[in-house]
Amino acid sequence: MNEEVLWTKFLDQIKDELSSISYNTWFSETKLYKIKDGKAYIIVPMPIYKNHLADNYSNLIISKLYEISGINYELRFLLAEDIEEEKEKEKEIEEKNILNSREEKNYSEVIHNNLISHYTFDNFIVGNSNKFAHAAALSVAENPGNMYNPLFLYGNSGLGKTHLMHAIGNYIISNSNKRVLYVTSEQFKDDFVKVNRKDENGTNFNYVDFFKDKYRNIDVLLIDDIQFLGGASKSQEEFFHTFNNLYNDSKQIIISSDRSPNDLKLLEERLRTRFNWGLQVNIYPPDFALKKEILKKKIVGGNLEQDIPDEVIEYIANNIGPDVRQLEGSVTRLLAYSAIWGGKEITLDLAIEALKDSVSKGMGEKNDIHRIQRIVSEYFQISVEDIRSKKRSANISQPRQIAMYLCRSMTTESFPKIGIEFGGKDHSTVMHSVEKIENEIKENKDLANIIEKLKKDIGVVQ
Repeated sequence: MNEEVLWTKFLDQIKDELSSISYNTWFSETKLYKIKDGKAYIIVPMPIYKNHLADNYSNLIISKLYEISGINYELRFLLAEDIEEEKEKEKEIEEKNILNSREEKNYSEVIHNNLISHYTFDNFIVGNSNKFAHAAALSVAENPGNMYNPLFLYGNSGLGKTHLMHAIGNYIISNSNKRVLYVTSEQFKDDFVKVNRKDENGTNFNYVDFFKDKYRNIDVLLIDDIQFLGGASKSQEEFFHTFNNLYNDSKQIIISSDRSPNDLKLLEERLRTRFNWGLQVNIYPPDFALKKEILKKKIVGGNLEQDIPDEVIEYIANNIGPDVRQLEGSVTRLLAYSAIWGGKEITLDLAIEALKDSVSKGMGEKNDIHRIQRIVSEYFQISVEDIRSKKRSANISQPRQIAMYLCRSMTTESFPKIGIEFGGKDHSTVMHSVEKIENEIKENKDLANIIEKLKKDIGVVQ
């Protein structure tokens, strides 16, 4: 029996028991809105009806409804505007229940979506600085839970830690049915904070169960940037228990940080101790050769319409910092700069102009060749740009040759590397300049004195 039929029968029965004025005044405009959880929700036209019906007709309504349906209902009197509020509350509860249900039902999808599919071992560029980290990561991926547990990757931002973590997860997903979860420490903290939220029943039992299932009922946990758990004592406490639970069940744990476990002073000692149980791997900044390979991979992967000369690649590798994202971004910037100028051919000069704001601040002081160029330029009162240029006037060409000679005699850099730093000169040009100055200082005491003074100004080049 639906609400409309029930209320129609109710009205028909009480109509005979009440005076017409009482019935028409108090009941003729009422409706049964719904029956839920043993309660009958009755719509009335004005606020005065709520109190009057509750005080004078409750027993009659309850008894008549019982005669018709066999159920004793509690009564709730509502205005039309109350119904709207009731609907909004029900909608909020329903949406919350749907959200919680989706979180639980789509758990496996959440895990997979946390892995970036294009971060794989196949497209991770390996060099001397990251070879050990790559090998350790692949070993863990091939035998999770048994090799190097936990695996702790650390190093500066932009060196490939996150790429390796996703590569491990993607490899395991592709080659097994293990459950993998990748999160950042910030996501872990956010999830833990939600444990304290209350549902419509005033409890948090459902979410506590969901949290434990998410983080403990898995085979592989990858947590990025663990250093951001520092200062969050309650989150550290929960991660400690999560770590122990997974480790004791031989589940694989992979952690990344910008520093070694022993340097994470804001984390509890018991966590740092556990991070040292497995293998700690430092990922070092890429060397010149690896940076070139990274740039070439970016260029090839981009299917560029025009070639980028090797001297431009070498210039970028020499002058942009170790962050892989910056290296790749420099190629994007160079292409954009070329496009702005109508597809202008990419040359070393164009690259120098396009990337002048991207060259790392302080790089000149860290790069031995740059330091020598600056000191020689200041001595001869010309600009560093002049000394790196193709200008051949005497007031520039001789200081350039002297600077090349000093770079060769005071550093371990090769002729090709020096040539690149001097505007892309060929290595034979550098060799000729060095030999020329070596011969001249044997005959020209003034030149020899100038070079000795410059050497003192330069000091010991590390």
